[in-house]
Amino acid sequence: MQKTIIMPLIKSISGIRGTIGNRKGEDLTKEDIVLYTRSFILWLENEKLIINNKIVVGRDARISGKMVEDLVLDTLTKMGVNVVCLGLSTTPTVEIAVPLENADAGIIITASHNPRNWNALKLLNNNGEFINAKDGEKLLKIANSNHSYKYDSKNVGEVEFKNQYIDTHTDLIINLPLVDADLIRSRNFKVVVDAVNSTGGIAVPNLLNKLGVEVVKLYCDPNGEFPHNPEPLEENLTDLSKLVVKEQADFGIVVDPDVDRLAFVSENGEVFGEEYTLVACADYFLKNKPGITVSNLSSSRALKDITESYGCEYFSSAVGEVNVVEKMKEKNAVIGGEGNGGIILPELHYGRDALVGIALFLTHLSKLNISCSDLRKKYPDYFMSKEKVDLSYDLDVDSIIENIREKYSHEKTSGVDGLKIDFEDSWVQLRKSNTEPIIRVYSEAKSQKSADELSTKFIAEIKNFS
Repeated sequence: MQKTIIMPLIKSISGIRGTIGNRKGEDLTKEDIVLYTRSFILWLENEKLIINNKIVVGRDARISGKMVEDLVLDTLTKMGVNVVCLGLSTTPTVEIAVPLENADAGIIITASHNPRNWNALKLLNNNGEFINAKDGEKLLKIANSNHSYKYDSKNVGEVEFKNQYIDTHTDLIINLPLVDADLIRSRNFKVVVDAVNSTGGIAVPNLLNKLGVEVVKLYCDPNGEFPHNPEPLEENLTDLSKLVVKEQADFGIVVDPDVDRLAFVSENGEVFGEEYTLVACADYFLKNKPGITVSNLSSSRALKDITESYGCEYFSSAVGEVNVVEKMKEKNAVIGGEGNGGIILPELHYGRDALVGIALFLTHLSKLNISCSDLRKKYPDYFMSKEKVDLSYDLDVDSIIENIREKYSHEKTSGVDGLKIDFEDSWVQLRKSNTEPIIRVYSEAKSQKSADELSTKFIAEIKNFS
């Protein structure tokens, strides 16, 4: 049984999220959902971005999803906006549908990897990409103005329901030049799928069935009753690991509730490591189409190693999908993403997409004709430690980080996102939270012991300067 987590409502440039409830300012209430939906349309109107008067809406399977969807549709249509509603869908599917529908924007109803009592609105522009920081600030200003709004009863939008887009999405993936569907079919793979009872239970089997893969379903009923913490971390994958071994499957797949994060379990039940999802997909892609790669500063150094082994350049961005996408566009990267299992393939669209990651991974394994565990052995071993330091609200967090920066100024440092210090065979990153008085301490080294020791060392440094 999952522990219910209650946290304050979070309004940010990327959307609004929180626990579903009625506590004003603490929960994500019905009033918040209406306000933010309305503010999104008002922002689009202010920026003269309403061209075709059409918005695409889709949701994951969490239990509050239908309620939130009804509120969003009601608000949009009352404002005279026409809606293409995908119903149960995935984040990357909605991202693909927006430009295909020539829509002005998109709204995804999902709290991603957060527990089942959470929900959120994620906001897309007309390219099906997350709105950027500058646009998000303008939207927040509108939402925070507490304006009154009078609906025009004579101008009501219409809702068109379309459920074919998961099929459209998977067909686009199968037809990518570097996805060898015929070769995958010839391998007769058997794969266990853990979709945490969300929409991955629809989308992942859909893709695998088209690729001739035998699917063993684990938690694939899209009822929103998450059987474990939905974040695809090793400690949450014990059931998947056991079933992969029991079924003698080639490997296991786990996705988060909105299907933009992806992790694998090898045939022996060992976790492949979500940091290595992007590494494996990039390895295959670069072998066939060399080019620049990008990941965020908190992702494993393994991607940089693999990229440079092909004589290509690697660049890093601040944490956050929108930052990765901006850097990828700036550098014209061929593939990128985040170490949390998010694959971004510009050839398909600029968004994290677990489904395209699955297809690339299957092709990679098929061409090498090796096991999943043998593939993992090909890559350099790095181990990560992720800790946080709780601080009092009156401390100057920026000053603490700056003091540490000065102390380690003789090392290679980056201030793009907090402070990252690169050592010869390890790194540490200190990032302050925008919502609570903490500093996150991420480190990576060639052994778990070394990574843990590095984190411990810098936690002591933080406390020394606080």
